[in-house]
Amino acid sequence: MLALRLTLGSQPAVQLRRLLVATASAGTGFLLLCALGYALSHPDDPGASLLRLAWCVPPLAATIHFAVAVARTDPGTKPRPGLSAIGLGPARLMAVSATTTALSCTLGSMVALLFFLHLRGDLTGMPFDGAGEEFLAADTPLPLPATLTLLTAAPAIASLTVAFTLRPKEQRTHAQGGARPHGRFGSRSGPTTRETFGAYGRFGAHLRRGGRGAAEAPGGHQPADSRPPQPTQTPAPTPGKQTTDWTEAVADPTATPDSALPPAPRKPPAGLPWGIAVIAAGLAAETYAAHATTGAALTLPAALPTGHAGVLLGWLLTALGLALAAPGLTHLCGRLLQSARPGALRLLAGRVLMAEAVRIGRPLGIVCAAASGAYAVATLSDPDAISAFGPLTTVGVALVTGCTVATLLTAAVEAKQARADTTAALLRLGAPTSMLRSAAALRAGVLAAFFGPLTLIVAELAALPLAR
Repeated sequence: MLALRLTLGSQPAVQLRRLLVATASAGTGFLLLCALGYALSHPDDPGASLLRLAWCVPPLAATIHFAVAVARTDPGTKPRPGLSAIGLGPARLMAVSATTTALSCTLGSMVALLFFLHLRGDLTGMPFDGAGEEFLAADTPLPLPATLTLLTAAPAIASLTVAFTLRPKEQRTHAQGGARPHGRFGSRSGPTTRETFGAYGRFGAHLRRGGRGAAEAPGGHQPADSRPPQPTQTPAPTPGKQTTDWTEAVADPTATPDSALPPAPRKPPAGLPWGIAVIAAGLAAETYAAHATTGAALTLPAALPTGHAGVLLGWLLTALGLALAAPGLTHLCGRLLQSARPGALRLLAGRVLMAEAVRIGRPLGIVCAAASGAYAVATLSDPDAISAFGPLTTVGVALVTGCTVATLLTAAVEAKQARADTTAALLRLGAPTSMLRSAAALRAGVLAAFFGPLTLIVAELAALPLAR
């Protein structure tokens, strides 16, 4: 009930994203039911039925990835002060997010079932009644266990993935290898020097700490050890110099927009060398499989999983390598933007790219993998094999493309929400709004200029061994 109230009371943009999740779930459920209908109408050809079911895996994976991205940007399930007092801690909010995702996907599955039954002719009173009677096995009753299993695949997997992604993580209150933040008798205290046993009980030990009961020396003068420490003044940051905390720059009246930028990570994400290695391994596996299957023509999408399993493995490795290497490449784009004496615009754009490399790079790599796969399929496809699948091929391609692009846009929204405090600080310091918009356009242009040719190169290399 709480998840339903949070779902209905959200903003229009959040409702739109949830509606898109429901639409993606409806498309995936319809494709799965169509694979079931083909299996019922062609019981003597289990290989083709299994092939159609295998081609439903990419839309299902894209839908789940999109559902997780939408759950991460949901403001209604973010931890806020005071929610733990009424029983809405991180674990409860995670459960609410998973339940909201399950509701959206279940709504889409119900729409898919109604549309499927309408095309079979089981439901009448609407246009196109029974348009797919021959293809969807209208004369054969639907098996209830198989239908429920296929319809609950997207809601169950999506909700479990959201629960695993948003699970409460243990908060470490002290640095690794440092002193524990607990004082004597379990009381919390800051990092102090190590004391020997009985140090507090020694005579005059508490007086040497400068407490309230410190004794004065003869003549009315305090001892040097008992004087209260003088507050240290932090020097104001110089213009153009990087600060370790942008809040200090905001509090300083002489700060500039350059000094208020958040510190960007200097080291790139660890997946860059692994991604390059996996891409090379995928291309090598694909080339070996193409040379091993001499004399066997490759017709997509009909013969790929059956006669060319090595090619499929090579494509999967290439797509995984792009997803692993994209965060590091995004970090590299941010570093290149800040090279050669950058100004305020390039500095802002590059530092944001470096800070958001993991959050933006992963969905960007998946978009590049989907685009390279679509390019290779379009290059090597056979029109007769595609026409055998009918309009379902168009639905699957549109679903995968739409989900990957929507996931990338949702990740951009999440990154904008994460740096909202930094943006507000820059505006308070007098940074013009046009500069922030120009920095966003510059980031998008640099990513498009870098990842566009990279996607084409990987797609050409993936299709080259099979086009001979």
